[in-house]
Amino acid sequence: MGQHGKTTVKRRTQSNAPEKSKKDRILAQLRRKNGASLQDLAAISGWQDHSIRGFLSGTVKKKLGYSLVAEKPNKGPQRYYIRDAQ
Repeated sequence: MGQHGKTTVKRRTQSNAPEKSKKDRILAQLRRKNGASLQDLAAISGWQDHSIRGFLSGTVKKKLGYSLVAEKPNKGPQRYYIRDAQ
């Protein structure tokens, strides 16, 4: 409460809206048609490769229950995507 028993209510505007979490940004990348590589996910999260793989296995697959697919194209790095999003 404020000094005189009044509460202050802050209204959210677009300028002070919360940013998407790393989890939300990673899931958005995994839902794209071409999915995402470890390099893509590292660039948006700032995490190391082993942390990303742990997140994919522990959170995306086990906790959230998504069907995660890893594909190795003929050229380029392995790509991950959520099967349900295709």
